[in-house]
Amino acid sequence: MPSRANSLTAIGFDADDTLWQNEQFFRFTEERFKALLGDYGDAEHTGARLLETERRNLQRYGFGIKGFTLSMIETAIEITEGRVPAEVIGKILEAGREMLSHPVETLPHARETLEALAGDYRIVLITKGDLFDQERKLAQSGLGEFFDAVEIVSGKDVTIYERIFTQHGDGPAHAMMVGNSLKSDVVPAIEAGSWGVYVPHDLTWQLEHAEPPVEEPRFREIKDLGELTALVAEIA
Repeated sequence: MPSRANSLTAIGFDADDTLWQNEQFFRFTEERFKALLGDYGDAEHTGARLLETERRNLQRYGFGIKGFTLSMIETAIEITEGRVPAEVIGKILEAGREMLSHPVETLPHARETLEALAGDYRIVLITKGDLFDQERKLAQSGLGEFFDAVEIVSGKDVTIYERIFTQHGDGPAHAMMVGNSLKSDVVPAIEAGSWGVYVPHDLTWQLEHAEPPVEEPRFREIKDLGELTALVAEIA
């Protein structure tokens, strides 16, 4: 374990769309939802209404498939002015259940990168979402053995990173957070004093968009997880 005064000792990893696919299943289900409501408005309008409902419900339901499913039902009721057929509600619920049982597809370089870093650093999974679903995905991913700690949180902010990297490391200054969301994984981690490593994904939820903090000395961007080991060696 590195022990220098300014050394890196802990690395946090986001889960969804960093270690395994996630957003693509939401996009596919959203397209199904738009089609189900095709008689009540155009797809673009329906998608915009759904996004607004999701934004409004984040404080109520948090992140994850269950909240998404409830937001779809609420949007369907609003768009149809309460006339949505029970059959449509049933199909929305079915789509949500399918999402909750979809096999986990790990992203390229996830396993070999974690394997290379585990043992030399404290590896922490830091993910938002529904507790049961995130635990299911972690178990099915086969990556659980590489983590020294797992934190499933309702949101990610400066306070969360300060707590986690103090509890599972030597404080934020000695930690790095790796993820595909600038808003949740990178910016608040840097504000807490950690390194923030951005790993872009082809699909990122609109509510997770933010400007890259390119002026921050602790900001880094890599093409994929295959470049992380070399970056860690350079920083540590």
